[in-house]
Amino acid sequence: MSLLNRRELIGAAAVTSVSIPFSKAESKATNLADYHLRLAVIGCANRGGAIGGEAVRHQLTHCVALCDVVPSRAEGFKKKHQDRCSDAVIYDDFRKMFEELGDKIDACTIGTPDHSHFPIAMLAMSMGIHVYVEKPLAHTFEECELLMAAEKKYGVQCQMGNQGHSSEQRLQFESWVDEGVIKNVRRVDACMNNGRRWHPWGDVKAFPAAEKMPEGMNWDAWTGTAPMHAYNSKYDPGNWRGWYDYGNGAFGDWGPHTLDTIHRFLNLDLPHTIRAEKIEKPNDFIYPHGTTIAFDFAERGPDMPEMTINWYDGVRNRPPTEEGVKLGSCGKAIYSDDLTFVGGTHSAKLKIVGGSKQKEVTANLPGPSVSKTSTSHMDNFLKAAAGIDPECNSRFAISGKLTQVFMLGCIAQRLGIKLEFDRETKQITNHQRANQLLTGNEPRKGWEEFYRLA
Repeated sequence: MSLLNRRELIGAAAVTSVSIPFSKAESKATNLADYHLRLAVIGCANRGGAIGGEAVRHQLTHCVALCDVVPSRAEGFKKKHQDRCSDAVIYDDFRKMFEELGDKIDACTIGTPDHSHFPIAMLAMSMGIHVYVEKPLAHTFEECELLMAAEKKYGVQCQMGNQGHSSEQRLQFESWVDEGVIKNVRRVDACMNNGRRWHPWGDVKAFPAAEKMPEGMNWDAWTGTAPMHAYNSKYDPGNWRGWYDYGNGAFGDWGPHTLDTIHRFLNLDLPHTIRAEKIEKPNDFIYPHGTTIAFDFAERGPDMPEMTINWYDGVRNRPPTEEGVKLGSCGKAIYSDDLTFVGGTHSAKLKIVGGSKQKEVTANLPGPSVSKTSTSHMDNFLKAAAGIDPECNSRFAISGKLTQVFMLGCIAQRLGIKLEFDRETKQITNHQRANQLLTGNEPRKGWEEFYRLA
């Protein structure tokens, strides 16, 4: 039986399997121990291990499966969390895991390289399984589009790992927009100026030569939809982010934590123009060492005029200095007609540091909004999956559009050009190669099926 035919049978069972937590939520049970989400952790090392560990320690979950392309990583995770996943079955391929246990999994975490987020999440969603996907949501603009469609089609709870979107910082930003403190924003400068793993590699002129793989590694599953290259330690573990074929560079990594609330609560949607204003050490294989990319957004309504976001990455590529504005190596400055704000990343709150109305507004700042959901990001996902919280704060309908902004920026970084983007047709109109990169590489043979599930 093919994987997709089997998926149809498993999907019906999976939807039934999550009805128990929802029915308990509807009866307003208050003992969280009454809710048991059968959990799979996909990606058991580094960031995947961190979010997976947070999920398995939660009182709502019972871990039934662990999946990592290097099984010893899953075994190490299981040993570390043996009190929470002692009977979890270990797999080296998510496809086999879902084929064998799909009807016994209610929710999963996906903490794997960027290029593999899409097929894992798409298959899980099609089976009625709730998904937590570490940022960035996917590897291409099109994959984000398909994941947003699938979230709506399959009716599952979906969270992109973006902790600030469940924090008090989000509530502060939302309140300040609602109360008119943040309005008429014309410009945002955001930066990430720490060194990246690929910076010491120099001028890469080819994919690296084959090296001996870690024992037991399933390289076919690691490669997934991407083009097949020989294993090299400059891909795994952790080095994949700098390669166009696998990652989304510094912008895809840190953009979600820096520009999240700006994008959502200023109703930015998608830009009409993306300008590559500086490219330091461009390369055909890996992301540049430093870039300045500008995004122009159209007027959205009253108090939301045309505005520009300027993104700076690279160790010495800093935003311009403005009076009162002091940014760390990662952060943002927001310039409106009357006020200047400074903020960091993740859950760091904003401060008013300048502007003609600084004293007046600072003396009368409103309190934060009241959250209807948990302000712990993983807790919010699991409670939404169990029917306790009404929704995921960073659901794909929100995080998908945000990630598409990063995908456009990554194309500009790669090609070093100005892009004209038609927001209606969702096409780049002035450069054929750039427009093709909205879709990216053609899926490897045998992996096309995941793109048909939306």
